[in-house]
Amino acid sequence: MAHAAAAFSVPNPPVATAVTASDPRHLPMANAIRALAMDAVQKANSGHPGMPMGMADVATVLFRQFLSFDPSAPLWPNRDRFVLSGGHGSMLLYALLHLTGYEKMTLDQLKNFRQLHSLTPGHPEVMQDAGIETTTGPLGQGLATAVGMAMAEKLLAARFGDALSDHFTYVMCGDGDLMEGISHEAASLAGHLGLGKMIVLYDDNDISIDGPTALSFSDDTQKRFQSYGWSTWKVDGHNADEVAAAIAAARKDTAKPSLICCKTTIGFGAPTKAGTAGSHGSPLGPEEIAGVRKNLGWTHEPFVLPEDIIADWRAAGARGSKTRQAWEATFKASPAETQKDFNAAFKGDVTAQVETLIAAFKDKMRVDAPKIATRAASGKVLEALVPAMPELIGGSADLTGSNLTLVKSMGGVARDHFTGRYVYYGVREHAMAAAMNGMALHGGVIPYGGTFLSFTDYCRPAIRLSALMKQRVIYVMTHDSIGLGEDGPTHQPVEHLAALRAIPNLRVLRPADVIETAEAWQIALESQTTPSVLVLTRQNLPLLRTDNDTDNKSARGAYVLRDSATAAEVNIWASGSEVEIAVKAAEQLAAKGILTRVISVPALELFLQQDDTYQRQVRSTPRINIAVEAAVRQGWDAVIGREGIFIGMKSFGESAPFEKLYEHFGITADNIVRQAEAALKG
Repeated sequence: MAHAAAAFSVPNPPVATAVTASDPRHLPMANAIRALAMDAVQKANSGHPGMPMGMADVATVLFRQFLSFDPSAPLWPNRDRFVLSGGHGSMLLYALLHLTGYEKMTLDQLKNFRQLHSLTPGHPEVMQDAGIETTTGPLGQGLATAVGMAMAEKLLAARFGDALSDHFTYVMCGDGDLMEGISHEAASLAGHLGLGKMIVLYDDNDISIDGPTALSFSDDTQKRFQSYGWSTWKVDGHNADEVAAAIAAARKDTAKPSLICCKTTIGFGAPTKAGTAGSHGSPLGPEEIAGVRKNLGWTHEPFVLPEDIIADWRAAGARGSKTRQAWEATFKASPAETQKDFNAAFKGDVTAQVETLIAAFKDKMRVDAPKIATRAASGKVLEALVPAMPELIGGSADLTGSNLTLVKSMGGVARDHFTGRYVYYGVREHAMAAAMNGMALHGGVIPYGGTFLSFTDYCRPAIRLSALMKQRVIYVMTHDSIGLGEDGPTHQPVEHLAALRAIPNLRVLRPADVIETAEAWQIALESQTTPSVLVLTRQNLPLLRTDNDTDNKSARGAYVLRDSATAAEVNIWASGSEVEIAVKAAEQLAAKGILTRVISVPALELFLQQDDTYQRQVRSTPRINIAVEAAVRQGWDAVIGREGIFIGMKSFGESAPFEKLYEHFGITADNIVRQAEAALKG
């Protein structure tokens, strides 16, 4: 006889009902955050009131006593960075920014929480001139991004001195952030590098969406972070004095990053929903909000703030003005060359410098005519760029010798050694990508990092945020197809190009030779509001661009590499390593009297952004369009149409020498010729 399953339940955590603070102004200031949060969520009929209400005391201590910032100069380079990793609690951040006096974050913006075109979306979106340092929401991303910010602070201190770069990076995160795998990668890296000016305030409220965290989470978080090399503290998150003491201690312990576990009650003050999942992700409701007002002694109507509380918060916002002015005086007293280089690093416009360097490099390559893999070509480009561009910070996820991302003069970044410019990320692809976002957001550096193209799957959430945040992050992705050969289908990208091209505002650059590789780097470096993925081969490729044209033809996305004497019957479109195959096929077709053009497509989405006149010029009017790429077809119909012929991959790859694989899958000049002839006859 079957037995009925026993009822499974986990009790909710204890509920805190009182705040302890020696300063009598603390509680009303914290309650202002709670009120704004619950009222904005209620007005929007959507949002997450619990976390802002639970962490209001911690946030009040941080912004009143420790965070170095100035709302009147929000882009001041030496400000502390604050990252709300649990982006669902966005009303905490918006309330703080309004209360401390950021001009853009008006009360009307709070009233328009989660509404179209407001500055207060459901999850924070980077807007540094309003105090929002990064986009957060996908849990764990903010924590890992902050690691990159802390790295940038130390890298710039090594270059320009502590007088110009000396600030903290604070993160507020929750249980969900610490469950995500990226948090392990990022925290491990931060501990390894000794990022002692990174302080994480962990909202330890014991609640997840499904209910108590005991349903799924039983880590000893302090021991976990201690094993990474962090200093840790545990405090009552509703005891302002304990929180302040822990932050003060963490600021002194700059040999290690710090984790402060703040035991809090989610939805603090709510009569029935405090300490429960009911306060996490939905409005509290009128009756519950009335109960909060009674419990907190908050008698004011929604969005009404007493003048004395506003004054106290504005004083907290003005606290950093003197620090900022002192830094500006120090900066103005610095040598003129230092000021020039510092300003240039933060402005980030390297167009003129890169144009000159790439032009000289292309001239040399036309003479040398090397037959090399585009990953090796990328390495040669870096040898030309890195010595002249100190803002370039490179790295790889334990594939330096394969990605060829290291220039010997760079030196490695290590604990207490940030004069190097190359980061050994270890096998932490996701954290690498997110940390590069943080470096780009911080400013003053241009990050690039490498791994295999197949491992963009590990990086994808951070790559997507690079694009969403419009950050110049350069992903050097090698071993880009079945051309990597014997490692087999686990490492052979097939769907990855299509998946990356599907991300808006992402440059996917697949060069065909050393010249196009140089142009790809130029595109990536000059694109200040767009991340780029350089898709590079393992196998050697010949020089195909032998003309002396100084234009960056790759910047148009596609161009005619081999033209026909008169109107062509066949267009062959190809990218990367398949362009060489297309050229051979065109030569064979020409020998048979079939006029053929070869169109190199280093950046498909860039071509589709060109004006109609240019696109018509490249497309022309052939009878047959053929696309060749060692990947899946998705995306190519935009240029060849549904009736066009695609020669590429329809399955995963195989393990064999790459020459055999190209033959096996029919990605050959002979097959192109056969299909072209058959189509013309048809």
